[in-house]
Formats: sequence, C-alpha cells, structure tokens
Amino acid sequence: MSFIHSKGFLYAKNLIIGVGAAVVLLGALEKIEHTQFIPGVSLITVGLLVEAGLFLFLGILPPHKEYYWEKLYPGLDDYSSQVTALSADPIDAGSSLPGIDGEKMDQKLSGMLAELQSMSSSLSSLKALQEVDFSGTSEQIKKMGDFYSNINEAMANINDSIEDTKRYKEQLTALNSNLGSLNSVYGNVLNAMASIGR
Repeated sequence: MSFIHSKGFLYAKNLIIGVGAAVVLLGALEKIEHTQFIPGVSLITVGLLVEAGLFLFLGILPPHKEYYWEKLYPGLDDYSSQVTALSADPIDAGSSLPGIDGEKMDQKLSGMLAELQSMSSSLSSLKALQEVDFSGTSEQIKKMGDFYSNINEAMANINDSIEDTKRYKEQLTALNSNLGSLNSVYGNVLNAMASIGR
C-alpha cells in the first residue's frame, strides 16, 4: 500500500493519464481531418481504450488526500517517515500543543488582529469616501480655475498699473522741474521789465 502513496507512483499515474488524453486528442484530430497518422492504427480507438483502462484503474485506487500539512510539520511529505501524532490523549483547555510555543502564537495572533483592525478602519474610510457626492466637483474645479485665471489677470493689471504709476511719477517730477525752470525764467523776465520801466 505504501507504493500507491509514493511520489514515483503519483508521477507515473499523472504521466499515463496525460499521455492517454493526448492520444485521444490526436485520434479526434485524425477523425476530423479524415487522415491516419499511423497507417493501419486508429489513434482514437487506442486512446479511448487507454482512457477506459485509466478510469477503471482510478476507480479501483483509493482517493489521494492532498492537504499539504508538510508545510506546518516538515517530514509529512515522505510517506515512510516516522512522524508521531500531536497528542494521543484529548487536550485539556489549559494545556498547549506539543511543539507549539503558546507565547509566540499569542503574539502572532495579536499582530494579526491589529492588522485586521487597521484594515477594517481603512475599509470604513474607503466606504465613507465612496459615499461622498462628487457630482458637482468638476464644475467647482472649473470655477476655481476661472477664479485663479481672473486673479492672474488682475495681478498682471496691477503690475501694469504700477508701471504706469512709476511713469506718471517720473513725468510729474520732470514737469515740476520744468515749472521751476519756467518760474525762474518768468521771474527774470519780470525783473527785466521792471528795470526797463524805471
């Protein structure tokens, strides 16, 4: 019975099933194409006979369990290894399983619980975000864009106004200086006329 559970037997069983299925498919292709790949041999007949034998063979064999417990308990993947049972007696509520550190298990479980709580709060935040109404958002963003473009235009106008104000100030300064010169010339003319009238 140990031969049935060996890796070699399982590999051979899968190989025979695969080859039998391939022969059936080639036979079906042979029938569809109306040709004969091997003269005098009908592959579909051979393949169906092989498959019938395989199904009979698989019906006789006991089912094979595939739980992959060897990941938790190394050595279980070898059928002939001597692995002792976890416990022959029923386990009390206060006792711990042999080979399992209760403290480490508690730490891992509490870490997993904290991660699950964090995931739960993240999911509730996502749900709250999902319930927010974003229907008018695009219009609001467009309005904000228009507002910012208006502000930029106003700032440009203010800069232009500042430049105009500087030019105006310069022109006023030049005008004041010209008026001062004109006043002095006018004063000289008045003085000259006054001296002529004497």
